Amino acid sequence: MKISGIVLKFGNNIDTDVILPGKYLVLTDPEELAKHAMEGLDKEFSEKAKKGVVIVAGENFGCGSSREHAPIALKYAGVKAIIAKSFARIFYRNAINIGLPVLECEDAYEKIEENNELLIDLSSGEIIDKTKNLTFKFIPLPSFLLNILTHGGLIKSLKSSLMQKSS
Repeated sequence: MKISGIVLKFGNNIDTDVILPGKYLVLTDPEELAKHAMEGLDKEFSEKAKKGVVIVAGENFGCGSSREHAPIALKYAGVKAIIAKSFARIFYRNAINIGLPVLECEDAYEKIEENNELLIDLSSGEIIDKTKNLTFKFIPLPSFLLNILTHGGLIKSLKSSLMQKSS
């Protein structure tokens, strides 16, 4: 599975309240949630993300509340993947469950800059910064997580698995 996109870069400890402010938790439509993603840090985020972006961030991305609204807002805003030094555990799992790739790579954060163009190969564990002609390695995701991402999330993956077993 390969992903490409333009980088939007953020710092450390980006919490779920910043990713999606709590006042929007009453919304249930993912497209409406997407309109408010990251608005506390970047008022133009939703417009930028529509182009298909990759977030590069520092440590502890997704800390705070365990709400799944945060990764849903990012995915529907147009975020194709998130690369960070580290993730809050629940955010990481929520992102995978909704089909949003999340990768840990310390070197990438230090060297990749805003607006660089990236190509990510989830199977081989490689990030190519096409702007700087740099390559970064990360530990490839296990096959069961790749399977979830390939199907677009945990529920779609389970439905596919059940349909195969029943036929």
